[in-house]
Amino acid sequence: MPKAPQNLREFQSLVQVVEALRGPDGCPWDKEQTHQTLTRFAIEEAYELGEAIDSGRPELIRDELGDVLLQVILNSEIARQDKQFDVYDVIQNLNEKMIRRHPHVFAGVKVGSSDEVLSNWTDIKAAEKGEKKSDAKPLSFDIPQGLPALLRSQKIGEKTTRVGFDWGTAEECWGKVTEEFGELREALMDHTLTPQPETREALESELGDLLFSLAQLARHLQMDSEQAIRKTNTRFEMRFRKMQELVKAAGLNWENLPPSEKEMYWKKAKAETKAPQ
Repeated sequence: MPKAPQNLREFQSLVQVVEALRGPDGCPWDKEQTHQTLTRFAIEEAYELGEAIDSGRPELIRDELGDVLLQVILNSEIARQDKQFDVYDVIQNLNEKMIRRHPHVFAGVKVGSSDEVLSNWTDIKAAEKGEKKSDAKPLSFDIPQGLPALLRSQKIGEKTTRVGFDWGTAEECWGKVTEEFGELREALMDHTLTPQPETREALESELGDLLFSLAQLARHLQMDSEQAIRKTNTRFEMRFRKMQELVKAAGLNWENLPPSEKEMYWKKAKAETKAPQ
């Protein structure tokens, strides 16, 4: 039977725990895992970390950071057992990359702004791939398809602005948002009058254009569109639960309430709940 480490604050102790879980006398479930089977857990843990950060509760953030770290150690242990690399190779590679991509910190390069830092970062990444700054190649978005759609939209905008294709200000971007809103309204009217597959497809296209434009507006406002919608979802869920509590406390049946009374209780719930910061 493997012995549990004594000092649980040491990084090496975590490595030993995972090695034991994957060892001969370890956990059957852990020993069955592969990079492929663990992929969904890595994604889930990243989302749960985002929710913990939104909650503002340090104990939740600490817990979810640990879960994310576990995914790193587990995948590294699988690679070590396959004689590919180990977690210390991961750490070394990360250190080398961070030092290489931060010459303004470690090599005396002078920068004047965060935008210049990002520009240098992009050039360094291109150099790592054997590309030259002057290479006349199509823009490579190189953004994971599995990212949430709003986040991916915002990252697409970050890419295009580096090659000079962007609105100059948030006000200009707002003009595009209002334009897309008008086109969505027209598409909705067309589909309402003539509900056909082609009008539905046009409606969906205009809805997507509006959402994409809103993601770009968030970027110009230095906001995270994905975080904004996560907070809105949480706020709505909290207010909806409160609304149902108020209805129940009044001795009313939710199913029998007319829309006007539901709206009244919704407004009361909004007044009695504060949005999470």
